[in-house]
Amino acid sequence: MLTTLDPAVKTRDAHERLNEHYGVDPIRGRVDPMHELIGTILSHRTTFANERTAYQTMRERFPTWEEVRDAPLDQLIDAIKTANYPEIKAPYMQNVLTVLIAERGSANIDFLWDMSTDDAMAWLNRLPGVGPKTSTLLLLFSFHKPVLPVDTHVHRVTQRLGLIGPKVSAEKAHKLLLSYLPADATVLYNFHKHFFWHGQRVCFWYNPNCTGCVLNDMCDFYQSGRTAVLSSTPVRKK
Repeated sequence: MLTTLDPAVKTRDAHERLNEHYGVDPIRGRVDPMHELIGTILSHRTTFANERTAYQTMRERFPTWEEVRDAPLDQLIDAIKTANYPEIKAPYMQNVLTVLIAERGSANIDFLWDMSTDDAMAWLNRLPGVGPKTSTLLLLFSFHKPVLPVDTHVHRVTQRLGLIGPKVSAEKAHKLLLSYLPADATVLYNFHKHFFWHGQRVCFWYNPNCTGCVLNDMCDFYQSGRTAVLSSTPVRKK
């Protein structure tokens, strides 16, 4: 039988249950916000290990951000080749660095500490190749702003649970889920991390471990016999 709780109530209930399951942690981001920004661009659709290797290789070959900005594109692509789609990520990074250095005089984004959340989001989102996922990850992890990143794992788990509708995109889910939760950076950090981990470890894209899930009694996807058609988990082609 499908659950009928109000989505906001259900979101908070699921969050509390995952807090108990995974534990509550303080916000932990990279020490250098620029590393967080560029690392987040590299992290799209790749593993943490591949992102880390790509970042380290890039900084060894191009030790300053100005050198990354000015690097021959083919050489930069080669430096970050362990990350998926390096031919797309390399020009994105160079464009971001070009705009940042031109506007601020250096590759430093510490000024975001002093900006309101809305202003910081607006500033980041107009950078080439930077969208809600990158902006929210950076602002939450590095600047402790009350925003909520929704990546593929968070999108999939929250949609299967029924916290968001079956056709709600990850981009729209940012604002929707945020409206259900307190504007507290530590709360939002743990929500993101726990739903991210749950998607990685239990609620897999293909063949999720529903019987071992601590949320299965409140999960619309499980209660429907795992037959729901959702935008976060398209039918796998045979």
